[in-house]
Amino acid sequence: MKIILYKRGAEADLYLDEWYDRKVIIKMRVPKSYRHPKLDLKLRTSRTLHEAEILHEAKKTSVPTPTIYFVDEKEAKLVIEYIEGIRIKEHFEKLNHIDLNRICRDIGMKIGLLHKSGLIHGDLTTSNMILTREQKIFLIDFGLSFHSQDNEDRGVDIHLMKRALDSTHYESANLCMKSIINGYAKIMKRDLMRKILDRVKEIEDRGRYSGERHT
Repeated sequence: MKIILYKRGAEADLYLDEWYDRKVIIKMRVPKSYRHPKLDLKLRTSRTLHEAEILHEAKKTSVPTPTIYFVDEKEAKLVIEYIEGIRIKEHFEKLNHIDLNRICRDIGMKIGLLHKSGLIHGDLTTSNMILTREQKIFLIDFGLSFHSQDNEDRGVDIHLMKRALDSTHYESANLCMKSIINGYAKIMKRDLMRKILDRVKEIEDRGRYSGERHT
C-alpha cells in the first residue's frame, strides 16, 4: 500500500499506511522553522509522548480509542491503529431522533468517563469521533488533551462540544446536547455535574459579554 496523505493539520500531518500488514495512521508532528531546531524537536517529542500516554490512559477508562502501535521519539511520530468507520460529523444528518439520542447519550457517557478519570480531551467535536459498523464510538485526536480535575477545564470541554454542535449540526444541536448531558449524568455524580454545568454557563456568559464589548 502506498502511503497517502490523510489529513494536514496545523501541528501534525496524518498519513494512511500499512504497518506489519495492519492499516494504520502515521501521525507526524511538523517541524516549525520559526523555532530553534533543538527546541522544536524537544517540543515535538514531548507532545508526541504526552499524546501516546493520554491515549493509553483514555483506553483504561473504557473509552474506545485507537491503539498506539509504535512511538518514534526521534521523528516525533506515532503509528496508530486505523479505525474503520465514518466520522460522526458526516453521519448526524442521516440519523432519526431515536438513533441520534442513543449516539449522543453514548458520547456524553464517554466524556464523563474521561472527566471522571481526570482527562480533558481538549478538542471535542464530531470530527474527532468515529462510528464503526458495530455502532461503537471511538474518540480520536488527543493532541490537545491534558490531565485536570478542575471544573473549569471540564466546563470548557463541554462548551467546545456545544459550540461544535451549534456550528455544524445547528438543526439538531439542542436535542443532541440534552442527550449528551443525559449520558454525562450517568457517569458523574449529580452535585459535581451541577457544578460543571454551572461553569459551562459562566463560560458561555463570559464569551457573550466579550462579544458584546467588541461590537
